[in-house]
This record gives sequence, structure tokens and C-alpha cells, in this order.
Amino acid sequence: MPASIFDGGFDFPQMVVHRDALEHNIATMAAFARDHGMDLAPHVKTHMSGEIAELQLAAGAWGLTVAGTRQARTVRGFGARRIVVANQVVDPAGLAWAAEELAADPGFEFLTFADSVEGVDLLARHAGERPFRVLVERGHAGGRAGCRTLEEFLRVAAHAAGTPGVEPVGVAGYEGGLPGADEVRKYMDTLTEALEHLRVRDPILSVGGSQWFDVIGRELAAVQARVLLRAGAYVSHDDGYYRERTPFNRVDGELRPALEVWAHVLSVPEPGLAIVGMGKRDAPYDEGLPIPRRAGVTVLRMQDQHTVVRADGLKPGDLLSFGISHPCTAFDKWRVLPVVDQDYRVVGTIRTNF
Repeated sequence: MPASIFDGGFDFPQMVVHRDALEHNIATMAAFARDHGMDLAPHVKTHMSGEIAELQLAAGAWGLTVAGTRQARTVRGFGARRIVVANQVVDPAGLAWAAEELAADPGFEFLTFADSVEGVDLLARHAGERPFRVLVERGHAGGRAGCRTLEEFLRVAAHAAGTPGVEPVGVAGYEGGLPGADEVRKYMDTLTEALEHLRVRDPILSVGGSQWFDVIGRELAAVQARVLLRAGAYVSHDDGYYRERTPFNRVDGELRPALEVWAHVLSVPEPGLAIVGMGKRDAPYDEGLPIPRRAGVTVLRMQDQHTVVRADGLKPGDLLSFGISHPCTAFDKWRVLPVVDQDYRVVGTIRTNF
């Protein structure tokens, strides 16, 4: 029988991945995309794990999304045949690598974003035998990157269409920073408007998808394009930020938290106050503090190597369990993570490559 994480072979603190939740989330999101006529290109910057990427691809993912060419190199090593760089790529070394990969493998697909004439020209200067296939990004006021107006979008798209070494193939957008469903619906309208003006064969429309995939599924149902969702956080979900924001709070289905951190109580220096041996290097804190799974425990603050909690009845040596908030800054704190079953027996290993 596989060893339990509590059998003495593991140091603490320790983050674990629950196998059942991980597999459930991958299957659930794959089914949602399939049932709504969309393709999934999960954003692997969340986990940067070959083991998880393999599961996502086996579940039917169209390809994998990354944030830059450094991640693209790693993901290519996972065996990815299709990679979306959900960003403007301007790094010469990264573009040289991509051009070499495209030349070496006719079956390799590489998509990147562009939102400026200058960005298109940078791509063209580093293109090789095959052109860089580009999604022209349409943004929104106050958002991240992306052309702010339709006129600007059309100018960039026309320049890409007339520039050797670059091939516009669709539209990209990111809706994750918008405050509500009404704003997302309006933004989807701007993306479909941009798509209607883009005269390309078999167009692609790529959107984020982690917080609003229900709205996206409805709004883009009639779009004549391959709709690519780049959702990433769904794979492990969480007990905080995404638990509150998942579209499955509004539609049928559920995601389950797959990450959990165990840590010892180190000190009880005052009545009702305890110091836990888990800090900012072990668990995320940027979108909410860890969530205690023991009743009566409240996290007050985190330090580099410690977490201060308010609780009664704790003593040094006690083990506490915590859920996490925001998986995208959880995986990167660990290079090796045990995968456990419901009894915390180790049934596998996940390695990250940040």
C-alpha cells in the first residue's frame, strides 16, 4: 500500500494534490467546453507541470496556452503540438526559437498576439520559413493589452495581412478584469465585431475563460469561428478567490479544490495565538490568505516562513490543514508535489517547471 504523507516520510509544511479533485476538474471543464461548441487551450502557467498537461491533452484539449516563449519552450518539451502564447512576443531569442521550431516541424502550430504595427514588424523581422500566425488582440478601456478601438484593430490587422512573415488568423481578448456579466457581454460584442471585419479563412477567437466561461459560452454560441478558451485556474480550483468567482456558482456543475497545505504548529506564545510553520514561500497570499480547514482557526497574517493564527486549544506539534486562494501562485512555490487519494496515501507525483 502506498505510504501516507503522515507516515513520517514527508517534511512539513507540505502541499498536496488531491487526485480525485484534479481529475474531476479536468473532465468537468473539458465537458463544458465540448458541450458549448468551444475548444480548450488551458493556460498552463498555472501549474507548469508535464503530468497535468498530459492529463489535459488526454481529456481533449486543443492545445496549451502559455504566457511567454520561455514557458513555450518548456511546454514544447511536454509534447505539445499546438501552443498559444497569450501575449505580445517581442523577445528576439524567443522569436528565434519559435521560428526554428516551426521550420523543423511542419505539424507544429504556434499562435501569438499582436496589438500594434510595431509588434507586427518585430514578428516579421524574426520570422523564418513559416510565418508567425497572429491573433490580433482587441482590448477594452482600462484593461490589459489589446487595441482599444475598432479602427486601431483594423489598422493592425491590415498591416499584419500585408506584412511578409506574419499571418493574421483571428482575434484575441481577455475579459478577466471586467467587473460583471454585463461588461463581459458588451466586450464579447466588440470581439465578434472585430472578427466580422477580419477577412481570414477558418478564423480563431480566443478568450480567457476562468471567471466568465458561462457568459462566453452563451454569447459566442453563434460565432462562426473556432472559439478557444484559455482558462487555467480551473485545474486545481481553490477554497478562496476562484471558489467565490467560478461560473459554476451560476450554472450546473462544480469544481473541487485540489490543493491543500499541511503544517505544524511551532509555538503558542500567548493564549489563543499560535505560530504555524507555513509562510509566503509555501502558500499563496496575493489573492487572499490560506483558509483553515479546522473550525475555530483564523489566519491573521503571513510572514516569509510563518503564519500567525488565532485559535484556542492548539499546542506545538499539532498538524493543521489549509486550503489555498489563487492556484496561479501556489504551484510555483513547489517543485515536487505528492498526489494523494482520499486517505492521503501517495498515488503519484507532480513536478513543476517554473
